[in-house]
Amino acid sequence: MKVKELVIFSFLIAILFVGQVALAAIPNVEIVSLLVVIYTKVFRKKVFFIIYGFVLLEGLMYGFGIWWMMYLYVWSILAIVVLCFRKQNSAVWWAIIAGIFGFVFGALCSIPYFFISGIHGAMAYWISGIPFDLIHGVSNSIVVFVLYKPLYGLLDQLTRNQIRLEE
Repeated sequence: MKVKELVIFSFLIAILFVGQVALAAIPNVEIVSLLVVIYTKVFRKKVFFIIYGFVLLEGLMYGFGIWWMMYLYVWSILAIVVLCFRKQNSAVWWAIIAGIFGFVFGALCSIPYFFISGIHGAMAYWISGIPFDLIHGVSNSIVVFVLYKPLYGLLDQLTRNQIRLEE
């Protein structure tokens, strides 16, 4: 990784973290999903440096618990989905994807509980969080629909010639 990439990725990690902290008081309203979508579209596979840097920073700030392990794969799953559909550029498309991601976030996060406390523990964890997943899905859709185009266009333009992207 070049120094220029390291600096840019560090700033993007900081933006993810500050965005998460700034909206932490509003349950399940966040911009991390939006930024992971945009970062993945712009930086493709290199986005995993940003995701894991963000997750490490979260762990250093809040501690390393079960939730931290979830973040390692949950944000990666979103990035993989974006990589699969990276040619799509419709705000509506990405709002739908982000909404679905918000709706299934709790189900994805219940996976470690399956191994810790069995199917009943995982189901209890997931079902108890469904109201929050509904808020998460709806808010993700709205945030991505409103902010995707301007933020993607800005980041794409700022980085177009700054970092050589691998195909």
